[in-house]
Amino acid sequence: MGGEERAARPAGSEDRVLPTSGVDPEFLALERELAVFLRRARAQSGEMAREVHPELEPAAYGLFVRLDDAGPQRATELAGYFGVGKATMSRQLRALEELGLVARDPDPADGRASLVRLTEEGRRRFRRVRDARRERYVRKLTDWDRAEVAELARLLNHFNVRFEG
Repeated sequence: MGGEERAARPAGSEDRVLPTSGVDPEFLALERELAVFLRRARAQSGEMAREVHPELEPAAYGLFVRLDDAGPQRATELAGYFGVGKATMSRQLRALEELGLVARDPDPADGRASLVRLTEEGRRRFRRVRDARRERYVRKLTDWDRAEVAELARLLNHFNVRFEG
């Protein structure tokens, strides 16, 4: 076929030839699956954020995950971790503060800076939603072997580490 690859299509549908511009089919498949995964993840994050609080934007859920996992962080560290600008992070954190879900405390290492942390209310709401989400994963992956789940988590971590900073 020289530079073309048959696209994976549902059974019974018409085959189509797509140009690959010399890209390995494995990377085309990766791009396609990541696009689907990211779209679904964004939609789910929006749902999860609204379950935590109806006024939250989708990006807030990721902030809760990070703060719950890593503990208090500077806003600049959070912005760097998520790859967003300081102004964007400041706006998102301000909205969470106004809802009483995060708070800022002086950074003991540098009194001029502050650390963002989940409030008890924020932690309680987040963990309730997170636990429900994990239960959905368990139900959806009930026929997967635990080693497969662990391998998926390992590969996703490896992928995410490659794309940090």
